[in-house]
Amino acid sequence: MGQEIGSDGFTAEDFARFSQRLEQETAQARAAYASGGFANDGLVAGFELEAWLVDEHFFPAPRNVGFLKRMDSPLVVPELSLFNVEINGTAQPLRGTALSQLEGELTATWQQCQRVAAEDGEALIAIGTLPTLRERDLSLASMSPFKRYAALNEQILRLREGRPLTLDIAGIDTLAATHTDVMLEAATTSFQVHLQTPAREVARTYNASQVLAAPLVALTANSPFLFGRALWHETRIPLFEQAVDCCQPGHPEHMRVTFGSGYLGDDPTACFAENLSSYPVLLPYEEPGPASAYAHLRLHNGTIWRWNRLLIGFAKDEVPHLRVEQRVMPAGPSLIDMIANAAFYYGAVRCLARQAVAPESKLPFSVARDNFYRAARYGLEAQLVWINGRRENVAELLLRELLPMAREGLAELDLAAADIERYLDVIGARLRSRQNGAAWQLAHYAKYQDFFRLTADYLEHQRRLVPVHEWPI
Repeated sequence: MGQEIGSDGFTAEDFARFSQRLEQETAQARAAYASGGFANDGLVAGFELEAWLVDEHFFPAPRNVGFLKRMDSPLVVPELSLFNVEINGTAQPLRGTALSQLEGELTATWQQCQRVAAEDGEALIAIGTLPTLRERDLSLASMSPFKRYAALNEQILRLREGRPLTLDIAGIDTLAATHTDVMLEAATTSFQVHLQTPAREVARTYNASQVLAAPLVALTANSPFLFGRALWHETRIPLFEQAVDCCQPGHPEHMRVTFGSGYLGDDPTACFAENLSSYPVLLPYEEPGPASAYAHLRLHNGTIWRWNRLLIGFAKDEVPHLRVEQRVMPAGPSLIDMIANAAFYYGAVRCLARQAVAPESKLPFSVARDNFYRAARYGLEAQLVWINGRRENVAELLLRELLPMAREGLAELDLAAADIERYLDVIGARLRSRQNGAAWQLAHYAKYQDFFRLTADYLEHQRRLVPVHEWPI
């Protein structure tokens, strides 16, 4: 969905031609996987960080056009709303000092963003959902001026037959609201990490990512507030699922934002066949080129937001590769927290994916899915069922079992020992203090009852580049 499209409107013929190309490319992907046509190179890491522009009063500042023009960086690109931007990291082979290289580049880009934002009286903040966000901020007037976003809104409302989108979230408080467009999605900013994986290992890696999704969202939760209500520790999860819900009544299995329908089997490209059969095309923009470029498959896949998503990409040698996009983590709280989160994910998923007995064979998919929503709702206080069949507190599980597993996985990848210690020590300290971003925000608001002070203090701590477990309240 990051690519621009070249049409203002679509006809029935557009949908028919696109669907034909999509069917061809889906068959091509399955045949290519069966014949060894996807890369089996080593692991490669990358990320995308979505962030907010805020004004001097800590409200969203819908001015990303001027900001991006002044930035003039290929790493910093537009997002759905005029008050969001996306920062990308240069992909790194996952060995040696890859983690500190990712952090170094992110820090340099982030600090440049802050300097450029300050020129117009703005600041950049990385936080799952902005506490000062108002419903009126999420209107079509705040949509970035790109055809792909207008078309996405039009097509989702078409599939909904004009019915407004409905929010219904019950958590600490409850929130019920209706919205007439897809701009609710702009309230859900994330830190998405990518893991390019040898094709022969991608199914196990994807399944391990699904098993790990619940502990990971509990560890990283940072979105407890929406429109003045305390809801889930990671409210971004139900918000995003409901913000682009275009399935027909009675067919929740066709939700565009979803935990998925099951683990992957021997042929991971079966998920693209599921996309073809289960999800109506939203953006039927036809691209020239052979089926082996997968242009239509990739565009269609980009409009189905599984919390773990399998992607097709191309390296410089034009050999297609497969990678897992882990989407469960919110933006923030600090730069080192986010790279530590990525380090934890890369190490733990590597270890889980290479266990002699696949963890997905011991944890039913329905349990993994229930764990995920429970973790998003309760954060580090959640009780999850783990692969040993026992229910336990997720923070204790992370500290006792998954953190050592992450250490083992990173060491196996021959990452720099100093990097492993630096980032996983941050995770350990967060778990021992039980203070992730959501816990800090909830405690701060409980003390001061002031969303503006909360946002100001959060931004100040984030600027100091210190991890959230060290933030005072």
